[in-house]
This record gives sequence, C-alpha cells and structure tokens, in this order.
Amino acid sequence: MAPVMRRAPPLFMMYRMTRESAPLPTPVRAPNTRSPFVRLRELLGDTPPGKPAISLAVGEPQHPIPDFVGPIIAKHVAEFGRYPANKGLDEFQQAVAQWLGRRYTLPRPVDWASEVLVLNGTREGLFLAALAAKNWVTPRGRPAVLIPNPFYAAYATGAVAAECEPVYLPTTRTTGFLPDLDLLSEELLARTAAFYIASPSNPQGAVANLAYLEKLTALARRFGFLIFSDECYCEIYSDRPPHGMLEAAGPDFANVAIFHSLSKRSSLPGLRIGFAAGDRSFMRTYLELRNVAAPMVPTPLQRVAIAAYSDEKHVEENRRLYREKFDLADQIIGDRYGYRRPAGGFFLWLDVAAQGGSETATQRLWREAGLRVVPGRYLAREQKDGSNPGADYIRVAMVQNNEITAEAMHRLVAVLG
Repeated sequence: MAPVMRRAPPLFMMYRMTRESAPLPTPVRAPNTRSPFVRLRELLGDTPPGKPAISLAVGEPQHPIPDFVGPIIAKHVAEFGRYPANKGLDEFQQAVAQWLGRRYTLPRPVDWASEVLVLNGTREGLFLAALAAKNWVTPRGRPAVLIPNPFYAAYATGAVAAECEPVYLPTTRTTGFLPDLDLLSEELLARTAAFYIASPSNPQGAVANLAYLEKLTALARRFGFLIFSDECYCEIYSDRPPHGMLEAAGPDFANVAIFHSLSKRSSLPGLRIGFAAGDRSFMRTYLELRNVAAPMVPTPLQRVAIAAYSDEKHVEENRRLYREKFDLADQIIGDRYGYRRPAGGFFLWLDVAAQGGSETATQRLWREAGLRVVPGRYLAREQKDGSNPGADYIRVAMVQNNEITAEAMHRLVAVLG
C-alpha cells in the first residue's frame, strides 16, 4: 500500500535526464506566496504612526546575545578563509547529537555522522527539504505537501518550488491550533510527499503531545511520506518542555526530519545557523541536494553553535525573560481578545473579529498607537470554502524588553478596547 521509496539520483543526472527527455517545466507560482511583511508594508503604506513606533511584527529576539559569541568568533576568525564542508564540522554534529540526547527521551542516541546536518538557518533548510522530499518518495497521484494553516512561509514556497500541491490544513481553536489528523483522507495521504508540522506552532504557540506525534509518525510510515518537524521554538515554553518528533519516531527515526535553530533558543537570529536531524536515508538524499544548492555555514559560526548547544544557562535566562513578558500580558490583556497564555513560543495570537478583523485592527494599532503587528490573514491561506483561519487574528511578537512590552500592551488595550 505504501508508496515506493527510492533514493534520488545525483542532481547532475536528474538535470541530464530532464534535458534529454522533456522540455524544462514552466515555473509554478501559488497564489499569495508573497512575504507577509511585504504585504504589511503595503497595507500601512505612508500612514504615520500615531505614537512613537514599537515593532511587534517580526519574530526577531531582542535579548542580549550570549557572552561567549564574540570571543569564539575572534579566536577562529582565520577560518573564514576556508570553504567549510556542507555537512558541518564533526564537532558540530557531535554537539548536536549530544544535546538531542540530553534534551529529549530518545529511543537511542542520534548517530552524529549520518543523522545530523548543519543548516544556514532553518528557513533555507525547510525550503530545500521539500525539493529533496519529492525525489525521496513516489506518491500515487500528484504529489502533495501538507501544511498547517497559518504557517511559516518557507513551507509553502518549498512546496511550490518542488512542483507539489500545497494542501493547507486549518489549525483553529476547535482543532487545538494543530492539524486534525482524523480529517485527512487516504487519497490525500497516499499522494503526500511531506507533512510540515511546527510544535510549538507559529503563530498560536500550540504544543503537540506525544500521542499526537506518535499518531502522525504512524501515518507517515503507513503511507510513506516524510515529516518535517519545525522545532525552532522548543526551548521557549511556559510550563513543561515540549516533546520532539524524534521521541515519537522509533529507533530508526524513519520518515522523520527535525529542524532546529539558534535564532530563538539563544537569541542569535543573525548568526544564521541551525541543524536538521533524523532519518539517515533521507539525510543522504538531502545532503546530495545541499552539496550543490545550499549555502555553506562558516566554521567560526559553527564553533559558536558548539558552545551554545553545550550551555543551558543562557537558555534558562532567555526563557525567564519571556516568562516575565507573558506575565505582563496576563496582567494587562487579561481575558480580552480570546487571549490564553500559549504553551510555547513568543507570540500572542489575538482574536480581533469584534474589532473588524486582522487588517482593520492592524491599521488602527499603527495609526492610533504606533504599534506594528502582523494581520493573521497574511500568515494563512484561504481554504477551499473561502475561509481564512487567520482572518480574525493578529500576531504580536513579544520580543521587546519589559518596559517597551508593557507600554505596547497598554496601547493595544487602549485602542482595541
């Protein structure tokens, strides 16, 4: 019943076969694949802010970077003069494998040499993973990539670039802000190449329990598709650490690839470093693609990452700072706009249907309060019935310091009521 899995031929052979057998395909562009931040700039246009501007739009951590970053780069600055290996330094892969073993309850240790790859940030990693997935499985019918809706834009652009059909799965309050796995038809699952999942989710901060992850991995093995688990927010949580997909993947980690980043964990968004880990057969295919298509990660930055994955004190401090800001949201916002403190991540997902919907509320907050937030409509896509799961929400990034955050929350309540 399951689709036949096959290892992709080398990329130069794929190109040769394409040139010799058929014309190159016409580029495909899905509707609304434009950046939500470009759309936000167009929405606000030249309207001046009503008060001194505060940006709560981009999920860019503003906490101080760890003290060890500068000295490590300075010590290894000469290594910028050499091309790094695309798979990553052995020491980097080892540090990641050891951290995964400490952070999660895994069925066995991760094999650093065959199951870990360095990434130039997870955005490019998640994007290119879709291209590799299409050549790792042979779905029955037009290949599909399943995407939670709302979602991180790289998922959809990767699906479109791979010439797969993006299928958007609504994640609403009634579904616990996670895709409802029971609603997926066998016909759809049989032609699925990859399933993107984020836990904690962006933007709602929902966390999948272990039973949910195990159910998803069981479907992946039955139908032969890959799970791409975006776990970038896993170290920012309110109560208990979220489970990871490798905990549910069984001893061979089959059909699973996880993606992590130091952007959120260590407040290092400009370092552009993360990793992918999981199914070793997919990692081989993925590395073949990355060897010819992906940016390499400078080794001084990998040295910083080795230190970051070996240290928990800065992560605990980072988490404490986010908790303080959510304490402020609890006090100032209360039960307005359907607010509930999220289980993970650093976003507020506020229901502004009574205030005219996401775009109207966004414009008002900028025009009257100088607050820059993101309309939920821009983070989601229209479903087949014409509904948009983000249309009634705004996303608020809790990335500023406590003083600015408190000011922003008071302004928001003053404008939206």
